[in-house]
This record gives sequence, C-alpha cells and structure tokens, in this order.
Amino acid sequence: MKKVLVHGSGHKAVSWDETISYLDASEDVMCPDLSSILNGKEATYTNLYSVFIDYCNEIEGKIDLCGISLGGILALNYALDFPEKVKTLVLIGTPYKMPKAIFSIQNVIFKVLPKSVFKNMAFDKTDTFVLSNSIKDLDFSTEVQNIKCPTLIICGKKDRANLKSAQYLTENISDADLKIVENAGHIVNEENPKALAEILNHFY
Repeated sequence: MKKVLVHGSGHKAVSWDETISYLDASEDVMCPDLSSILNGKEATYTNLYSVFIDYCNEIEGKIDLCGISLGGILALNYALDFPEKVKTLVLIGTPYKMPKAIFSIQNVIFKVLPKSVFKNMAFDKTDTFVLSNSIKDLDFSTEVQNIKCPTLIICGKKDRANLKSAQYLTENISDADLKIVENAGHIVNEENPKALAEILNHFY
C-alpha cells in the first residue's frame, strides 16, 4: 500500500524527510513535489489539483493519503472526488474553509518580501501569489461529511489558526480521530517529526 505524503506551499517535498526516517515501511512512501508536477503550468489551484489527480490516479490500487496545509487541502479534495482510491486520510494543519482575512494579511507580507525568501518554498513569489488568489474561495464545510474512510486529523498545539478547523473536521467526518501534537505549530512534520511519525505508525 502506497502512502502519499503531500507538503504545503511554504515547504518542499524534502520537508518530509525526517518524518519518513521514523516511519515503518518507509519504502512505500511517495512525496510528490507540487511545483515539479505542475510541469510549467500556471500555479492556479485548478491546475495544481488537476495534476495531483493525475499523480494519484497513476498509482496502482488504493492509497494512504496524508497532507499538510495546502497538501491537506489537495488530499481532502481528492478523497471527496475519488473515495474509491483512498484507503485512509490524514489531514495535518488543514483548513476546511480558507481563512480570507489571514490570506489577505499574508499577501501583504509576501509583497514586501524579497524573491530570495521564496527559494526554500514550494513556489516562487509570482506563483505563490497566483496560488493564494486562486485558493481563497475554497470551502469544503458542507462536503466533509461525505468522507467515509478512516481519517486522522492532526494539529500542532501551537497552530492556533487551525485548531478550530481540526475540531470541525473531527466532528463532521464520521470516522475521524483527532491528535494534537505537543511542541509543534503549523509545520508539524518539521517541528516535531518523531512525534508525528509515531502517530502515523500507530494509525497505519
């Protein structure tokens, strides 16, 4: 069974490396690089989700799907559209509805940051703005109840922006459990990778 771990917009696929090092059966793990699979297409959410669908559908059989932040949004979207392909779902620091106020503040900050800051992020400065603007109206609040596969909701204890979303997802997905990770904020896979891996090993 392939486990697909999907990174967020602020990081790259390598952000999973330490977490993977603690996982059982780590040879079955796949980590798509979101910028790479776009293959030069404009970084809109529609385009990104389209190539993500292709990536997942090319994997034989069902998959264990795990995403953080933007990766969680893609994973949630895919699990809703292709329930027959998803054996289990893990959502880490994932909003079910885009926080427009936070996005607006974030975009103002991004505008004044030099391009060099984006070198370690999934997308460059231009693509980050395009993606942010194309994602702001996403809202899965009435659809999440359609998720039927075993689901694990994870949130860093310090990730105040997503704790309410984590509780909402847990309450509205029928087969969902919630795990709060101590000593971690939003980027759980980098801030406390060992604890995250232990939670994932137990879940899988």
